[in-house]
Amino acid sequence: MNKISVILILILSLFNKAVACLNGETMFLKDGTFFFEDRFGNVPYGHRFNSDGSFKRGIKQLDSLYKATKDLDYLSDKGLLLILLKEYDQAIKLYLEIEQLKPNRYSTASNIGTAYELAGQNKTALEWIRKSIEIDPKSHKNSEWIHVRILEAKIKGEEFHTTNFLLKTDFGIELLPKTTFTKSELKELSDALYYQLNERISFVKPPEKIVAQLLFDLGNVAFLLGNYRDAIADYEQAKEYGFATQLIESRIKESDRLEKLQRNPRKTVVKKQVRSHYLTVGIALTILTLTTLIIYKRRKKNRS
Repeated sequence: MNKISVILILILSLFNKAVACLNGETMFLKDGTFFFEDRFGNVPYGHRFNSDGSFKRGIKQLDSLYKATKDLDYLSDKGLLLILLKEYDQAIKLYLEIEQLKPNRYSTASNIGTAYELAGQNKTALEWIRKSIEIDPKSHKNSEWIHVRILEAKIKGEEFHTTNFLLKTDFGIELLPKTTFTKSELKELSDALYYQLNERISFVKPPEKIVAQLLFDLGNVAFLLGNYRDAIADYEQAKEYGFATQLIESRIKESDRLEKLQRNPRKTVVKKQVRSHYLTVGIALTILTLTTLIIYKRRKKNRS
């Protein structure tokens, strides 16, 4: 094995830690190859993956590295690239082989669950995602409970594609969303929803009812946290995925109004002062008119 191969092995030995989970935050591979890019902020737009064909070359390279080192991380990374190439059956077969070689690896359970779901086998996917949570209960920033609820809803049917079932809560049907959650609980839910939706949007294109519902819910959480610009973006994405009701239009309009007030507090104060001034003048004129009328009537009475 030459020096270049050794260097490649050392570099790519970190690859699995960075991106073995499809929800990883890594934007570049350890050798400098572009992998995916996320937009900054709290609105989930999905990963923008590399599309220059390097993934197919990467599979061959990972095969070579596994043969040279017998390190299962390389096979796991190969499975990840197969998923991104939509070779789901091959990815599943590979991960099952890894499971036989070394049972109860978190990355195996998590990625095979994802592969099964993308292949349309939701019941088997649910079994593996539950297993991955058993291995690492805090995986994906404690958000995998949402993944479980999504799979359960997909299995049970459309009547379960609701906020109450997916998130075990509700935000009401009034003009303004409401909640019993504390601010810290809302922030935790916001992080979990963002994490799951950013991953899901990377693979699921509109229309899709569950994604639409969860984007609407993320918008409601952003609204309740006072992040009105994010709320508008979440609501608009929910519409793109198929959420079409008068309620979302009303909340977009209210979010826009509150966001403008948030950006121009001085203008708001001036408007209030102007309204207060006119109100005061109106009251004074009314009192003056009534007083004049009373005096006029008394004088007229005295004359008679």
